[in-house]
Amino acid sequence: MHSDTFRRMWADHDVLAHTSGTKRLHHPLVGDLTLDYLVLAVEGDPEQTLTIYTPEPASPSVEALALLASWTSATKRGGATGNRYLKAVP
Repeated sequence: MHSDTFRRMWADHDVLAHTSGTKRLHHPLVGDLTLDYLVLAVEGDPEQTLTIYTPEPASPSVEALALLASWTSATKRGGATGNRYLKAVP
């Protein structure tokens, strides 16, 4: 596709930042996740941003993230995780 408008916008970096929306991700252990995101600017440093991802309440994504968090919590306590993908850190 050839577009003079696109070429000009690309050269001028005249694009809009996506500061909020929904991302769909696939985790190899817990499956599909749907997360809302919000991108915040870091005051005083325009090249840095903070991105916050949150699942919809009572969704399958909440359950999947809780499962991942439980494995991490067990690992940090030094307990057995029962998961071959995670290893305890001394």
